[in-house]
Amino acid sequence: MKRAVSVSLGSSVRDHKIEIELLGHQVSIERIGTNGDLEKAMALYEELDGQVDAFGVGGTDLGLQVEERYYPLRAAQKMVSGVRKTPVVDGGGVRSVLERKIMQIVEAEIGEIAPKQAMITSAVDRYDMALSFDRAGYETVYCDLMFGLGIPIPLKGLTTLKRVARVLMPVVGRMPMSFIYPTGEKQREIVPKYEKWYQWASVIAGDFNYIKRHLPHRLEAKVIVTNTTTAADVELLTARGVRYLVTTTPRFQGRSFGTNVLEATLTAVAGKGRPLAAKEIEKLLEELNFKPNITQLN
Repeated sequence: MKRAVSVSLGSSVRDHKIEIELLGHQVSIERIGTNGDLEKAMALYEELDGQVDAFGVGGTDLGLQVEERYYPLRAAQKMVSGVRKTPVVDGGGVRSVLERKIMQIVEAEIGEIAPKQAMITSAVDRYDMALSFDRAGYETVYCDLMFGLGIPIPLKGLTTLKRVARVLMPVVGRMPMSFIYPTGEKQREIVPKYEKWYQWASVIAGDFNYIKRHLPHRLEAKVIVTNTTTAADVELLTARGVRYLVTTTPRFQGRSFGTNVLEATLTAVAGKGRPLAAKEIEKLLEELNFKPNITQLN
């Protein structure tokens, strides 16, 4: 049996394990949260190295690709520095395939959304998604400074986003992960904030832990475009009035996994002993007919 394991800095409450069949292979898919404990995550990577077919890096990225520039995240790279045998992926390859055309898929399914206004909680880690919104004609607010650094300044325009990334990412890339991203038990807390932009947007997109972190009490008729959601997350969004939930990865046994988990699964199934190129990922996704999942909640 193939085995893909995501070691995450997120809360262990979201842990899950399933077994499915893909392309004739039985695959065990497991997510292990370490509650923000970087040392525990590092120990798990080293303990399981060579025993699993692929690792997913959860709760962070190894680095961020903003057009032609790659910005490494030093803490995440250090976390996996002891891995010697098992390929390690963070979901960036899957995002480059699935998220670059996400709004084109959504609008083909549910029709054009009006007004065409979108909020992306952090676009530097969802640059392909930002491109999709831009090409679909959305007026988009990028909230990277707000959600990542607590600076209440919205960004508009991809050119502005790229300029800010060039200035800040070399510095941000050296910060502790807990400073820029909710890890561990913080992923369970909801502190309403920035409601102006949540309500301004017809579509709220980005990493679910960011979206949930400052979720308002009501989000009537909104469309949420995100990644990992559990059954409890779906109940939460339904209760707050969300109309559609779009997860860029398909749902397995009632929940969607992160892009890192999906990419680790594809890497395990491919059996090449290395991370896959974007073209290889695209081919596998086509063979499996994996598409974003669109669920009407209200």
